[in-house]
Amino acid sequence: MTTTNHPTQYKGWRTLALPTALSLVLAACASTPYTAPAFNMPAQFKEAPAGWKNAEPADTATRGLVWQSFGDAQLDALIAKVDTANENLHVAEAHWRQAAALGRQARAALFPTLGAGASDSRGTTGSSAKTSIANTVQADLSANWEVDLWGRLHNLSDAQTATAQASLADVANTRLSLEAELASDYFALRVADAQQALLNASVAAYADSLALTRNRYAAGVAAQSEVTLAETQWLSAQTQAEDLSINRAQLEHVIAVLVGQAPADFSLPVAKQDHPSAMLPMQLPALPVSLPSSLLERRPDIAASERQVAAANASIGAARAALFPALTLSADGGYRNTGLGDLFGIANRFWSLGPSLAMTIFDAGAKQAGIAQAQASYDATVANYRQTVLNALQNVEDQLVALRVLGNETVLQAQATRASAQTVALTLNQYRAGTVPYLNVLTAQVTDQNAQRNALDIKGRQLAASVQLIKALGGGWQVDSGK
Repeated sequence: MTTTNHPTQYKGWRTLALPTALSLVLAACASTPYTAPAFNMPAQFKEAPAGWKNAEPADTATRGLVWQSFGDAQLDALIAKVDTANENLHVAEAHWRQAAALGRQARAALFPTLGAGASDSRGTTGSSAKTSIANTVQADLSANWEVDLWGRLHNLSDAQTATAQASLADVANTRLSLEAELASDYFALRVADAQQALLNASVAAYADSLALTRNRYAAGVAAQSEVTLAETQWLSAQTQAEDLSINRAQLEHVIAVLVGQAPADFSLPVAKQDHPSAMLPMQLPALPVSLPSSLLERRPDIAASERQVAAANASIGAARAALFPALTLSADGGYRNTGLGDLFGIANRFWSLGPSLAMTIFDAGAKQAGIAQAQASYDATVANYRQTVLNALQNVEDQLVALRVLGNETVLQAQATRASAQTVALTLNQYRAGTVPYLNVLTAQVTDQNAQRNALDIKGRQLAASVQLIKALGGGWQVDSGK
């Protein structure tokens, strides 16, 4: 029987055969298969109108220019500026690029690393009894590769990839939130413009009433108290008109910052319309056709939350894998000589190749604590995901009920506004005829002004609720199929 002596460099493989085989058996212990957290979704929104139907999955669907559904070109132009000039959005995008780069860095750890080096040194050689001084010139290539037996590197890569995906969803959520904020502020500004126009019209009407009362007082058919009452009403309306300009200016400043401009360099002109109500967008988006499941398909905050769960799940696998030995393969080779002249000769060649195993024998439970921490972090992300879904459902329900009730209020308030206008006209005619005191006129005019302001307020709230519903449904409900 012939015995073959293996080269020294390869004896390590035989030494590591048993632990390597054992590691393959135990590798499953570190794996953490992932499934998205379950959530018991209701079959239908409580406040949904009749006729809603199931939506197709649309997590990658183009949402379209949903803000155009309001039919306001000025709003569309401002939304476009938010998408390109808002600094908070730039911050979110930079964070995503950072997370994506970390993901690529984590994936790179799965592959071998290669290095090259060259050196030229001079020093002593030999024993203490006899030494000499010599040059050493060396050029070499090296390679190292950690064999991912337990999936630690894959789990770290998966965790960072999921984190990058969550960061990308955060960008979408930031964009949606900023667009919704701008739309809300824009409509609030337009409501302020309409209210300003209403107050200006009221100031003019009160001025006419004051002039009428002064003429009647001069003719001896009106009391001095009626003149002062009319004057008080006129001055109070002017005060309200002045005060309203503060809110309008501040809204304009907020919009300026949202579109990336200094307030001093930005202005929104007042819309020129014949009637205050015509200064607001008359078009409200039609209600969507979808079920609560569409929230999971469309809302970027829910997508980000789910990706955070996936990242936390992968981190558990990485923490478990840290319990097992790390297997590293290394290789080094090159040329070494006392001078450059014959450096690359065959006689000057050297090389080494071999594996190594390393593991922690005792760490006072640090790695087990790391697993417990990763598990707790995972549990927290699952709870956060479910809470995010609950909040999303509440957001939609809130805006649906608001739109439904405000729609009813609009009909009733329109009737009240028409009635108050008729009352003003009748009361003024009666006052001119001397059959009623001026207090009746003042009461009728104040009631009419309040009715018109309520109508504007309801329309503004409808616009705000529509904006929030768009946000609550993840940026609208238009999908590629045109639904």
